[in-house]
Amino acid sequence: MAIVDVVMPKMGESIMEATVLKWHKKVGDVIKMDETLLDIATDKVDSEVPSTAAGTITELLYKENDVVPVGSVIARVEAGGAAAATAPVATPAAAPVAQATPIQNAAPSAPVAAPAAGNGSRFYSPLVLNIAGKEGISMAELENIPGTGNEGRVSKKDILDYVANRGKVAAQPVATPAATPAPATTAQAAPSAPATVVGGNTEIIEMDRMRKLIADHMVRSKATSPHVTSFTEADVTNLVKWRDKVKNNFEKKYGEKITFTPIFLEAVASCIRKFPMINVSVDGDRIIVKKDVNIGMATALPSGNLIVPVIKNADTKNLIGLAKDVNALANAARNNKLKVDDTQGGTFTLTNVGTFGSLMGTPIINQPQVAILAVGSIKKRPMVLETADGDVIAVRHMMYLSLSYDHRVVDGSLGASFLTAVANALEAFDPKRDI
Repeated sequence: MAIVDVVMPKMGESIMEATVLKWHKKVGDVIKMDETLLDIATDKVDSEVPSTAAGTITELLYKENDVVPVGSVIARVEAGGAAAATAPVATPAAAPVAQATPIQNAAPSAPVAAPAAGNGSRFYSPLVLNIAGKEGISMAELENIPGTGNEGRVSKKDILDYVANRGKVAAQPVATPAATPAPATTAQAAPSAPATVVGGNTEIIEMDRMRKLIADHMVRSKATSPHVTSFTEADVTNLVKWRDKVKNNFEKKYGEKITFTPIFLEAVASCIRKFPMINVSVDGDRIIVKKDVNIGMATALPSGNLIVPVIKNADTKNLIGLAKDVNALANAARNNKLKVDDTQGGTFTLTNVGTFGSLMGTPIINQPQVAILAVGSIKKRPMVLETADGDVIAVRHMMYLSLSYDHRVVDGSLGASFLTAVANALEAFDPKRDI
């Protein structure tokens, strides 16, 4: 009988490890080819890992909640009969990625087996280098971070602890190689608080995995970027009337619903091309200008959490293409079907707070981006209009827009100019536009 190794699949270029969430099989169980073996989680999405062999499970090499490097053997299957002849040996890139739900950061429980990159006199994994780049940590600064990994290497936990305490306290002393790293949590951004005394008519609810990640991401963003928010309003009457007129024919013609989101995305993408310094990230003292316009759209999940799927190259797509992408990604998010690549590579984010009835908001920047636009609910209001015969008061569909931006690299003039350009583009929407 052939023994087939099942390995932790590669789920994205920057993802070097994953956490075992749940085993669907136990030792001795029979499993079919492509049947789900376990659920895993990265700091991007949750995924189902299918078996790459058919037969009987002989070993499960990791426990639930263990953090496993990409490429590591996680299970062994004894292939029987015809299955042995057809069962391929898994490779790190073999398994597809499925379900979506971000997780909290966790410390590795085994040495990283995947190839790693380095710079200078020390060895650094791609994951560590990626975090350093996103957090604006220079190579000189990275060289001074004590490492608790093998031969003093900087682990994911080391760099996350350093970021959490950056500018507050000195880095912790180097632990001996034999020391077992303590599990990291997403509550690293603040010192430990005294235990809360709970009494009376109260209830304690533990944060779920995604909520922990969101909390950590928000705290890190506020600690990283000095936020400034600018506001404006737009008369979107032409836009609203056009959508009301064409939405039924649009769905019949293209098989897609036309919501306001793709219209907003179209305006934002065109304005980013006019103001490219909105589409950047910060690396220490360097500004990284992104040539691709990849716009993330904050999407509410049934759990109440948010996830941000990304529409790639939004500036190259027409309204039909944007509508298809918006609907596909929104449905995938709500049904837990997003892939890792669906949430990566964003250069700017749009959040529609008006969906929940808010007039406006002050959104937090989605790191490592430098700006995020919030659109509020569309309300009818009496407005003063200038006409050839003088000023008149008319009922118009009005919407507030707010842009939060990183004041390290986006000044008020740039932020306000970009925001005004988006508002002008929406106001200038052609009510006679063909579908």
